[in-house]
Amino acid sequence: MQAQILAPAAMLVVWTLIVMLWIIPSRFGAIARVEDKSTLPRKQGVRGADLEGVIPDKANWPAHNHTHLHEQPTLFYATVLILAVMGPAALDVTLAWIYVGLRIIHSLWQILVNTIPVRFGLFLASSIALIVLAVRAVMATAFADPTAI
Repeated sequence: MQAQILAPAAMLVVWTLIVMLWIIPSRFGAIARVEDKSTLPRKQGVRGADLEGVIPDKANWPAHNHTHLHEQPTLFYATVLILAVMGPAALDVTLAWIYVGLRIIHSLWQILVNTIPVRFGLFLASSIALIVLAVRAVMATAFADPTAI
Protein backbone atom coordinates (compact mmCIF):
# COMPACT_ATOMS: atom_id res chain seq x y z
CA MET A 1 0.00 0.00 0.00
CA GLN A 2 2.94 2.39 0.64
CA ALA A 3 3.90 2.47 -3.03
CA GLN A 4 0.27 2.99 -4.01
CA ILE A 5 0.03 6.17 -1.89
CA LEU A 6 3.24 7.49 -3.44
CA ALA A 7 2.00 7.04 -7.03
CA PRO A 8 -0.37 10.07 -6.92
CA ALA A 9 2.45 12.23 -5.54
CA ALA A 10 4.75 11.05 -8.34
CA MET A 11 2.03 11.85 -10.87
CA LEU A 12 1.63 15.37 -9.48
CA VAL A 13 5.41 15.89 -9.75
CA VAL A 14 5.29 14.85 -13.42
CA TRP A 15 2.27 17.08 -14.02
CA THR A 16 4.10 20.04 -12.43
CA LEU A 17 7.01 19.48 -14.82
CA ILE A 18 4.62 19.31 -17.79
CA VAL A 19 3.12 22.65 -16.77
CA MET A 20 6.64 24.07 -16.37
CA LEU A 21 7.43 23.06 -19.96
CA TRP A 22 4.08 24.52 -21.10
CA ILE A 23 5.33 27.95 -20.00
CA ILE A 24 8.06 28.01 -22.64
CA PRO A 25 5.99 28.04 -25.85
CA SER A 26 3.27 30.09 -24.21
CA ARG A 27 5.49 32.96 -23.10
CA PHE A 28 8.07 32.88 -25.90
CA GLY A 29 5.31 32.63 -28.50
CA ALA A 30 3.61 35.67 -26.98
CA ILE A 31 6.89 37.60 -26.84
CA ALA A 32 7.54 36.82 -30.52
CA ARG A 33 4.09 38.23 -31.40
CA VAL A 34 4.62 41.54 -29.57
CA GLU A 35 4.58 44.17 -32.30
CA ASP A 36 6.23 46.97 -30.32
CA LYS A 37 9.36 45.33 -28.91
CA SER A 38 10.14 48.49 -26.94
CA THR A 39 7.40 47.47 -24.49
CA LEU A 40 9.36 44.36 -23.50
CA PRO A 41 11.44 44.61 -20.31
CA ARG A 42 15.06 45.52 -21.03
CA LYS A 43 16.54 45.22 -17.55
CA GLN A 44 19.01 42.56 -16.54
CA GLY A 45 17.53 39.65 -14.64
CA VAL A 46 14.03 39.85 -16.12
CA ARG A 47 11.53 37.62 -14.33
CA GLY A 48 8.23 36.22 -15.53
CA ALA A 49 6.36 38.76 -13.41
CA ASP A 50 7.94 41.52 -15.51
CA LEU A 51 5.89 40.26 -18.46
CA GLU A 52 2.57 40.91 -16.71
CA GLY A 53 0.68 43.51 -18.75
CA VAL A 54 3.24 43.28 -21.55
CA ILE A 55 2.12 40.03 -23.14
CA PRO A 56 -1.48 38.75 -23.22
CA ASP A 57 -2.77 37.46 -19.88
CA LYS A 58 -3.45 34.04 -21.36
CA ALA A 59 0.26 33.63 -22.14
CA ASN A 60 1.02 33.98 -18.44
CA TRP A 61 -1.65 31.54 -17.22
CA PRO A 62 0.63 28.46 -17.39
CA ALA A 63 3.19 30.28 -15.22
CA HIS A 64 0.49 31.31 -12.76
CA ASN A 65 -0.63 27.70 -12.48
CA HIS A 66 2.94 26.47 -12.14
CA THR A 67 3.28 28.76 -9.12
CA HIS A 68 0.07 27.30 -7.67
CA LEU A 69 1.51 23.80 -8.09
CA HIS A 70 4.31 24.82 -5.72
CA GLU A 71 1.98 26.11 -3.02
CA GLN A 72 -0.76 23.86 -1.57
CA PRO A 73 0.58 20.65 -3.16
CA THR A 74 3.63 20.87 -0.90
CA LEU A 75 1.25 20.05 1.96
CA PHE A 76 -0.04 17.14 -0.10
CA TYR A 77 3.48 15.74 -0.55
CA ALA A 78 4.16 15.91 3.19
CA THR A 79 0.80 14.31 3.99
CA VAL A 80 1.38 11.49 1.52
CA LEU A 81 4.82 10.79 2.98
CA ILE A 82 3.39 10.66 6.51
CA LEU A 83 0.71 8.23 5.35
CA ALA A 84 3.26 6.14 3.45
CA VAL A 85 5.34 5.75 6.60
CA MET A 86 2.33 4.97 8.78
CA GLY A 87 0.69 2.56 6.35
CA PRO A 88 -2.12 4.09 4.33
CA ALA A 89 -5.60 2.66 3.97
CA ALA A 90 -7.33 2.22 0.62
CA LEU A 91 -9.36 5.36 1.38
CA ASP A 92 -6.11 7.36 1.69
CA VAL A 93 -4.94 6.18 -1.73
CA THR A 94 -8.33 7.01 -3.24
CA LEU A 95 -8.33 10.49 -1.68
CA ALA A 96 -4.78 11.09 -2.93
CA TRP A 97 -5.82 10.22 -6.49
CA ILE A 98 -8.91 12.42 -6.18
CA TYR A 99 -6.69 15.31 -5.04
CA VAL A 100 -4.28 14.84 -7.96
CA GLY A 101 -7.09 14.46 -10.49
CA LEU A 102 -8.74 17.65 -9.27
CA ARG A 103 -5.41 19.52 -9.35
CA ILE A 104 -4.79 18.43 -12.93
CA ILE A 105 -8.30 19.50 -13.96
CA HIS A 106 -7.72 22.78 -12.07
CA SER A 107 -4.49 23.30 -14.01
CA LEU A 108 -6.10 22.65 -17.36
CA TRP A 109 -8.98 24.95 -16.51
CA GLN A 110 -6.70 27.76 -15.35
CA ILE A 111 -4.37 27.45 -18.34
CA LEU A 112 -7.05 27.10 -21.03
CA VAL A 113 -10.19 28.87 -19.78
CA ASN A 114 -9.46 30.54 -16.43
CA THR A 115 -12.91 31.55 -15.23
CA ILE A 116 -12.81 32.04 -11.48
CA PRO A 117 -16.06 30.35 -10.30
CA VAL A 118 -15.13 26.97 -11.82
CA ARG A 119 -11.50 27.34 -10.84
CA PHE A 120 -12.48 28.11 -7.25
CA GLY A 121 -14.83 25.13 -7.16
CA LEU A 122 -12.02 22.83 -8.29
CA PHE A 123 -9.66 24.37 -5.75
CA LEU A 124 -12.23 23.96 -2.99
CA ALA A 125 -12.94 20.33 -3.86
CA SER A 126 -9.23 19.49 -3.96
CA SER A 127 -8.71 21.34 -0.68
CA ILE A 128 -11.41 19.25 0.99
CA ALA A 129 -9.71 16.06 -0.20
CA LEU A 130 -6.40 17.36 1.18
CA ILE A 131 -7.97 18.33 4.51
CA VAL A 132 -9.43 14.84 4.91
CA LEU A 133 -6.04 13.31 4.03
CA ALA A 134 -4.28 15.58 6.53
CA VAL A 135 -6.74 14.71 9.31
CA ARG A 136 -6.23 11.02 8.53
CA ALA A 137 -2.45 11.53 8.73
CA VAL A 138 -2.86 13.16 12.15
CA MET A 139 -5.06 10.29 13.29
CA ALA A 140 -2.54 7.74 11.99
CA THR A 141 0.32 9.38 13.89
CA ALA A 142 -1.31 10.82 17.01
CA PHE A 143 -3.19 7.61 17.78
CA ALA A 144 -0.43 5.21 16.72
CA ASP A 145 0.56 2.58 19.24
CA PRO A 146 4.14 3.45 20.31
CA THR A 147 4.62 -0.06 21.75
CA ALA A 148 4.30 -1.56 18.26
CA ILE A 149 7.91 -0.61 17.46
